[in-house]
Amino acid sequence: MGLFSLTQEIAMDLGTANTLITSNGKIVVDEPSVVALDTRTDRLIAIGKEAQKMHERTHDKIRTIRPLKDGVIADFNAAELMIRGMIKMIPNKGKLFKPSLKMVIGIPSGSTEVEIRAVRDSAEQAGGREIYLIYEPMAAALGIGLDIEAPEGNMVIDIGGGTTEIAVISLGGLVADRSLKIAGDGFTQDIRDYMSSAHNIKIGEKTAEQIKIHVGAADTSLPKDEEPEPFVVKGPNRSTAMPVETPVTYQEIAHALDKSISRIENAIVSALEVTPPEIYADLVKNGIYLAGGGALLKGLAQRFNRKIQIPFHVADDPLRAVARGTGIALRNTDKFQFLLR
Repeated sequence: MGLFSLTQEIAMDLGTANTLITSNGKIVVDEPSVVALDTRTDRLIAIGKEAQKMHERTHDKIRTIRPLKDGVIADFNAAELMIRGMIKMIPNKGKLFKPSLKMVIGIPSGSTEVEIRAVRDSAEQAGGREIYLIYEPMAAALGIGLDIEAPEGNMVIDIGGGTTEIAVISLGGLVADRSLKIAGDGFTQDIRDYMSSAHNIKIGEKTAEQIKIHVGAADTSLPKDEEPEPFVVKGPNRSTAMPVETPVTYQEIAHALDKSISRIENAIVSALEVTPPEIYADLVKNGIYLAGGGALLKGLAQRFNRKIQIPFHVADDPLRAVARGTGIALRNTDKFQFLLR
């Protein structure tokens, strides 16, 4: 892209927890989906990692906002500020003037027309001139490297921050899909609730996220060599406000997440029930692919495999599968016109 390039092409995985931007086939922005605003003027103070540092540590003159909830825009103004701010983070050395933006953005497959319009409007307000939207499970399939146009069935489960997207794909279309508002944020809340009820400790989002990263598990019986060490949690006792610390095991967290993961299992089974037999046979042969941050939960694939009796594969770098896929769609908008809205 030269000094006089009139259009800048970017692909965006606009996530509830993290937003990733791809340009020229490379991920150039990977930031938490958080903004910090001045409560008196609504002026943007910080964005991404800088705003994340402030989250749950603010006073009455600063508030932090996560503009997306359950995979869709919950705060239009904050979303526009975040998109605009993250676009500014893209390295643009040597540009003589601001180019117009061609954008491909991933959206949940269960998005309503109102939610789709909100994403499009936010992108336009942030400077987008040519805007395409792609369903996240389709983007994840492209990012994983599946041939989505083949006359063969594939199933992708993208467990993000706000939603879990389940899609059976064949011949470039969705044969069956389910979109659940149970995903990473729900797991974090499950952990907070568990720590409160089982250990009488009050913890914030960040601590719950740390627990999820260190001992987050979907199965209570991991292979010996995969068992993580207990994670020591520090926080105030809910009754006395005195500081306490307690070790938490992966088995406890698997127990805490059991209900949410069972609901995802039920949704997978529900999608399989309406899958035509020939495509179902393809899924048994090819296996089912897991993407998104939730795919990193220890023992998730083995739990699903045990329950559903079909092999499950965790995608390479599952956090970036949707971002890679939106980038592929951006570079091939003519070829993948049938996927774009």
